[in-house]
Amino acid sequence: MATLEDIGVSALINIIGAFAFLLAFALLRIQPINDRVYFPKWYIDGKRTSPRNRGGVVGKFVNLNIVTYFTFLNWMPQALKMSESEIVKHAGLDSAVFLRIYTLGLKIFGPIAIVALLVLIPVNLSDGTLSFLRRDLVVSDIDKLSISNVRPESSKFFVHISVEYLFTFWACYMLYKEYDRVASMRLNFLASQGRRAEQFTVLVRNVPNVSGRSISDSIETFFQKNHPDHYLCHQAVYDANKFARLVKKRNRLQNWLDYNQLKFERHPDKRPTKKRGCLGLCGGRVDSIDFYKDQIKDLDKKLTLERQKILKDPKSITPAAFVSFNSRWGAAVCAQTTQSKNPTLWLTDWAPEPRDVYWKNLAIPFFSLTVRKLVISLSVFALVFFYMIPIAFVQSLANLEGLEKVAPFLRPLIEWGFVKSFLQGFLPGLTLKLFLHFLPAILMIMSKIEGHVALSVLERRTAAKYYYFMLVNVFLGSIVAGTAFQQLHAFLHESATQIPRNIGVSIPMKATFFITYIMVDGWAGVAGEILRLKPLVIFHLKNIFIVKTDRDLDRAMDPGGVELRETLPSLQLYFLLGIVYMVVTPILLPFILIFFAFAYFVYRHQIINVYNQQYESAAAFWPHVHGRIIASLLISQLLLLGLLSTKKAANSTPFLVALPILTLAFHKYCKNRFEPAFRKYPLEEAMSKDTQDRTSESDVDLKSYLADAYLHPIFHSFVEVDLVEVKVDKDQDQVQDETHDPSPSPSELSSASPQHAHHLDDEPTHTVQHYEVEQPQPVYHYEVEQPQPVYHYEVEQPYPVYHYGAEQPHTAYHYDIESPSDVYRYDNVPHYQYYHY
Repeated sequence: MATLEDIGVSALINIIGAFAFLLAFALLRIQPINDRVYFPKWYIDGKRTSPRNRGGVVGKFVNLNIVTYFTFLNWMPQALKMSESEIVKHAGLDSAVFLRIYTLGLKIFGPIAIVALLVLIPVNLSDGTLSFLRRDLVVSDIDKLSISNVRPESSKFFVHISVEYLFTFWACYMLYKEYDRVASMRLNFLASQGRRAEQFTVLVRNVPNVSGRSISDSIETFFQKNHPDHYLCHQAVYDANKFARLVKKRNRLQNWLDYNQLKFERHPDKRPTKKRGCLGLCGGRVDSIDFYKDQIKDLDKKLTLERQKILKDPKSITPAAFVSFNSRWGAAVCAQTTQSKNPTLWLTDWAPEPRDVYWKNLAIPFFSLTVRKLVISLSVFALVFFYMIPIAFVQSLANLEGLEKVAPFLRPLIEWGFVKSFLQGFLPGLTLKLFLHFLPAILMIMSKIEGHVALSVLERRTAAKYYYFMLVNVFLGSIVAGTAFQQLHAFLHESATQIPRNIGVSIPMKATFFITYIMVDGWAGVAGEILRLKPLVIFHLKNIFIVKTDRDLDRAMDPGGVELRETLPSLQLYFLLGIVYMVVTPILLPFILIFFAFAYFVYRHQIINVYNQQYESAAAFWPHVHGRIIASLLISQLLLLGLLSTKKAANSTPFLVALPILTLAFHKYCKNRFEPAFRKYPLEEAMSKDTQDRTSESDVDLKSYLADAYLHPIFHSFVEVDLVEVKVDKDQDQVQDETHDPSPSPSELSSASPQHAHHLDDEPTHTVQHYEVEQPQPVYHYEVEQPQPVYHYEVEQPYPVYHYGAEQPHTAYHYDIESPSDVYRYDNVPHYQYYHY
């Protein structure tokens, strides 16, 4: 068990580490070469230019302004200058509400820490019970500050129960105020937004298969019948997962080609080579540039055929679609009501915003979702218990005295002063942190397998799994395993009637282990977050070997966003530790407060200068935060109830029974009062926004606006944004469209906004985004003009052909071809667009 000396060594190591990280960050951030690593948010917003353009040769890499080295700590006050409303505009509501979690921790634990240190610690010190138990139990000076030091049947337990009531009421009051504030911020944020696609769109799943009718026809018929005044259009969802895998493979090949071409440009006297065999380790050597060009050429053919196969195969359309309405009110009614007398059909929910869609899971059948969730639940259950093995190992490091009593021969090895302090005060927390490092990535894979269709939902579900894991393994597992190791000698040599007493005394003593974990993860770990050492190294490696264009530089600079799947469970663990130990071992509270204050500074700076959120959920995660803090209160009350029962406090324990009931009643009230604002969109708000739109923007073509908002990636052009031009080598008079002007303009040919293909009035039976070309066997000649040899390949296809313009890659056009062939010439190196899969 860690002593005061061990805690002091751990604190010294972590404080020195945190200070070293902060000093390194303060110096690295002012160097011009690192500017894109520490201020990427401003580059993405176009509000910052590189300081490397203003200096000489040396000034491009090193800051030569001596004054800035004396003001290198000015990032701290700068992090506080931006107001909360400005943060909402700058980084979004998710980021602003995420920061409020840290301020909530300070508001809850600040007053509690003052009362606990002034009232509970003197009460705990006054009895000295542990002094009489040193022969049987392993105790330290820190344990004398806990409730374990109060003798059984003492009337002083009334003080602990009274303080528990006081702390619970204060925490609930702050939770209520914060829930009210966040719900108000969410509604105001939604009301202040302009027209957005997700406000008018509903995701429909489990569409029934009607014999003789396509999925698209079924969707159109159903919504025209049941929502005749508000239905506008819909976009089908295609099962294009194989196509997505091919795109990713081509992107990897293109990266290797770019790398080898850049390598050849730097050393033109020697062409790069590689081995053809497995992983480039065996086989004959070939020219790398030619090898990857041949690989890309073959893959282009496969992509073309796979794309056409998907588009012409009715079975590729999944029983799901994005259905758009002409008003927010109509979309709200559809998303929040049951559509069919069979509640398993025509399932509707609000569509995620377009950048939040996880396209790959939209193709999962409805029945498969239930099976997947069951399998993943069992897998998570098994993973939790598998991790009990490393948790037990960590606790063996934290309780060396218990092992010494059972195995005296280890005493010479672990009795070295500083080494023992290091092993007990620092190594357990570090080891636990390392064991947890890869867990969020594993749980994210499990959430994806479950079938969630939005990135925000994937992160919240991963966060939920991670929280349950930390609750069972890090908290309960550490207590159980730690108590077993810590009091191993007592358990083996005393009667069974004494085991409950030893557990009741030992659980509060585990606060010493959690103190070391807080210092490693919450102090040094947060300081490591602001240093961004891993992104710094990766950026410079990419800048040396991969970056070739400004677009490559932007990709190398991509900072990502707040990792909610990892940070939310960690935050909730700190709330759990603070709430559980605020009465049991209050000496832990100052360490919790330091974490919340320090992390607030760091993450405020990162949100302002670094993070670029991939999506905006309008603080949809807050009900989970609130619910898990309530769960922490319940765990604290039940733990104290069980602890007092081992102390034979029969007179005082019954007064604690009512507290969990009151806490649950408070949670139910908050759930009914505030949670609907996070789950449903009020019809009153929807109608108000629709009225505002009609008075201010009556001339806006809503159908045109919504038509390609949720365009499936299969309809996107293969050609990337750097494509210069796409020309059609054909007389325009030969191109005719049955539903449009016989001679469409060039802009029409390159524009293919799906509104031109979505259920035209004169063709009501056409399927969504379904294009037909009356040509039995058109032959395509693709000419790719590159600095290297030109590749010609033909794709003979007896089926309808689909044409996509490159100038507006989000659109497609419907027209008939009467000529025997079409020739498409690409005047630049073709690449693939970025897709969400």
